[in-house]
Amino acid sequence: MLLNLNFRVIGETLPEFWVGFVSTLSISLTAFAGAIAIGIIACAMSIQPSRLVRAPAVAYVDVIRATPLLAQLYFLYFGLPSFGVIMPETVIGIIALSINSGAYVSEIIRSGIMSIPHGQVEASASSGMNYWQQMRLIILPQALRPMVSPLIGQAIVLVKDSSLLSLISVLELTRAGQTLANDRFMPVEGLATTAVGYLIIYFGLKLMAAAWMRINHPSERH
Repeated sequence: MLLNLNFRVIGETLPEFWVGFVSTLSISLTAFAGAIAIGIIACAMSIQPSRLVRAPAVAYVDVIRATPLLAQLYFLYFGLPSFGVIMPETVIGIIALSINSGAYVSEIIRSGIMSIPHGQVEASASSGMNYWQQMRLIILPQALRPMVSPLIGQAIVLVKDSSLLSLISVLELTRAGQTLANDRFMPVEGLATTAVGYLIIYFGLKLMAAAWMRINHPSERH
């Protein structure tokens, strides 16, 4: 089937796919940085003993995980202008991806922190460390290792979710494929080229994760 693809047309539209590829990468990187920031804040709030501090973070995580990303994206896209907030489609897409992914990142970080034996926390407290010293010197260095794989997985999910931004006219990989399919009436060529673009990003992230594990945990090489 692949041999029947019109590679000449694919070659002619590669500049548009390159623009979409770069756009997908930049949108995903920006949104994931936002998701990490939101996730850290939400996690820090969710592990506080005060219910007043913990409740907003728990509600945020529950609401985001219980509703589809497409609904959240449309809510921002159609809802913000009614409040007088006008932003470019790309910015709205990045905000939607950051808010959605931030809820999952928050749970990943919280799970990593909760995996540290409570005895270590008590021992560090008894040695005179305050809360931030415990987090910085005892908890986070150990919690980071089990977080890496889930965070890489979440980054891959975010890259794939960025394809929804094509529905609000953001030019990214999926939008480039749709343009080829609609303008040249070649849906298979458009979808195949789009899939190759996502595969390149996926294997790039996978190689980065393997390199991180090789550098930081050489004993766990497979």
